[in-house]
Amino acid sequence: MTTDLDDEIDRSDPEGEIARRADAYRNWGRWGEDDVLGTLNFIDDAKRVAAAGLVREGRVVSLSQRFDTDGPQKGWRRRTNPVHTMTDTGTDAERANQGFPHGMGGADDVIAMPLQCSTQWDGLGHIFDHGNAWNGRRAGDVVTSDGDLVTGIEHAAAVVVSRGVLLDVGRHLEPATGELPDGYPITAADLDACIQAQGPSATVGRGDIVLVRTGQYTRARREGWGDYAGGPAPGLSITTAGWLSRTEIAAIATDTWGFEVRPNEFDVPAFQPLHQIVIPNLGLTIGEMWNLDELAEACAEQGRWDFLLSAPPLPITGAVGSPINPVALL
Repeated sequence: MTTDLDDEIDRSDPEGEIARRADAYRNWGRWGEDDVLGTLNFIDDAKRVAAAGLVREGRVVSLSQRFDTDGPQKGWRRRTNPVHTMTDTGTDAERANQGFPHGMGGADDVIAMPLQCSTQWDGLGHIFDHGNAWNGRRAGDVVTSDGDLVTGIEHAAAVVVSRGVLLDVGRHLEPATGELPDGYPITAADLDACIQAQGPSATVGRGDIVLVRTGQYTRARREGWGDYAGGPAPGLSITTAGWLSRTEIAAIATDTWGFEVRPNEFDVPAFQPLHQIVIPNLGLTIGEMWNLDELAEACAEQGRWDFLLSAPPLPITGAVGSPINPVALL
């Protein structure tokens, strides 16, 4: 079922609002009982061939934040910024204490980090709805102390290459600054109006990967991270669940920490309700903390908003998320 629900929200009933949308847009069984990819199934070979034809200048734009200690994380739920440590250095080489023959020396390093501390994908095992994981499986049968035994992020390693579409909602709604205010809920009407304003190259359809720029990342890099990680933010409204279903997109990513609007749209305690709808029920892959600024400038300069996007996760066996360096090729 892909009919949009009424945009009105009962702000006193997050559980009911989540349930109504989860029931309306659930994709369980759509790709078979053994499916591990969800909406990534919308990407097929023909889609990739067509996307490759969008490369006209050979320009490559990285859409990743840096992975270093100057990141947004503040330790919530043990999410820290990356810790990079050198295990062999040029100093060791100069002192010839590495044990190599004939004057050879080298450098080596190691990094320790949560998999969702910077630019990343949420895997299908990341969020559950009342104990249910993607495709109706029980959460405890999917993710254990050994990792995601069913829908681990490694299954998507050779999948996430498709047509990308940038919707610069920040620039569309706030042309003077290009930045939406924190707490602004992006609606389906906002997304459609942005597409219309940007023109035919911004049309969104089956198998596309949609990137939504709010401008919050721009503001955070200018003014300091502040509460970027977990604090107030512009983002998608819970009412966009129908749009996300109807368009049959393969995945979606934003330049914010949490993808959806924060605070969430309720007068009683709620936490990331749109995640609870779209990951375990639609099977939608979500990306967060993407750096979309250079891409936005490039798209505005060229007057086109679609491109070849390559954004595969690291094939970390059993992981429920993955750091990435997505690249747009224009």
